[in-house]
Amino acid sequence: MTTSNELSRCVAQFDPQALPVTAAQAIVRQWATPVSTVERVSLADALDRVLAEDIVSPIDVPAYDNSAMDGYAFDGAALAAANDGSVTLAVAGKALAGHPFADHVTAAQCVRVMTGALMPAGCDTVVPQEQVEAASDGQSVRFAAAALKSGANRRRAGEDLARGAPALRAGRIVRASDLGLLASLGIGEVAVRRRLRVAFFSTGDELRSIGQPLEPGCVYDSNRYTLLAMLRRLNVDAIDLGVVRDEPAALEKALLAAAASADVILTSGGVSVGEADLTKQLSRALGDVAFWSLAMRPGRPMAFGRVWSGGRAGAGDPALFFGLPGNPVAVMVTFYQIVRDALLIMAGATLQPAPVLHASSAVSIRKRPGRTEFQRGTARRNADGRWQVAPTGSQGSGVLSSMSEANCFIVLAHDQPDVDAGDTVEIMLFDGLI
Repeated sequence: MTTSNELSRCVAQFDPQALPVTAAQAIVRQWATPVSTVERVSLADALDRVLAEDIVSPIDVPAYDNSAMDGYAFDGAALAAANDGSVTLAVAGKALAGHPFADHVTAAQCVRVMTGALMPAGCDTVVPQEQVEAASDGQSVRFAAAALKSGANRRRAGEDLARGAPALRAGRIVRASDLGLLASLGIGEVAVRRRLRVAFFSTGDELRSIGQPLEPGCVYDSNRYTLLAMLRRLNVDAIDLGVVRDEPAALEKALLAAAASADVILTSGGVSVGEADLTKQLSRALGDVAFWSLAMRPGRPMAFGRVWSGGRAGAGDPALFFGLPGNPVAVMVTFYQIVRDALLIMAGATLQPAPVLHASSAVSIRKRPGRTEFQRGTARRNADGRWQVAPTGSQGSGVLSSMSEANCFIVLAHDQPDVDAGDTVEIMLFDGLI
């Protein structure tokens, strides 16, 4: 089992009180271990699940040579035999998808075929119907030999996927298109990793749940709803433990219950340097803490480690612990930049980093070197098709409306200085992420 001291020797610039984002991501990935339990589910229940094993095609796809379009199937040798530059063939019959032409086709014949129809015996080429001139009685067709090559417009058996070839790899998150592919192979159920269990709760005496009256100095708890939504997008089993007061006994009980029931614990609030910030202290008492502050904005106060269900390091079962900041925007930023990849790894998924695009900054942006900043921005394409981006006004970590107004993160790297208008910056679009 890796310890925080072992990790500190593996990661450059290790500083648990001001860790660079890239170093924090590296530590988290080292601690993230995929769940081992595998279960079989039907295709109807496989969407967004993680494949536990490779899917090997049991058949050729397509299963037989077939026509790629509506037209006339014939022996391609007739093209080379054309004397006057044209080919004239007698129509021997018709072939439809699911209704093949049963007889053999001679060199002087063709068969009217529809898209997907089995290629008749003796035929290897299809001339599109738009290229032929049909006789008035429909008994023959004529077309230019130069219009196509032998073998044209024929889909060969196994051309899409050959029998025995891998169709989908283990670690893939099953998408809608994958369900169609699996169904086309006649596969009715697949082996998937069990869903990751993630327990989460908010901390703070000032928090009230929706429906409760707001006393002076209190606010409604928005973070739990944000976390629930982000977790659901990842298709994990989200366990909502509500709001926990800033009391040591209550927090310890919640952390131990979460460690006993989940693979991962997410909390919001209680990880800064204030006197009432007990979550970090308790998590250190109940397990390991690898780091508790990031060189990052927003999201500087963030703790990461393990909580053991037995109440001390090495006792019982461990759950990864992410102590997120209390400010709503910082919760979302730290989740997507630190937590998300860890959850995907633990779910058994092959990690695919979120796409990063380049855009021209519409305005100047102040940036202090020595920390990574994730500013909320609005990106759009110019008339020339290039991306341009501008921050969405106030970047305060409590301004949750800025996340709703934005459609991307403007990613300003650790050592990057101020940005001038017109400079190129990296952006991470929310579409597909959030």
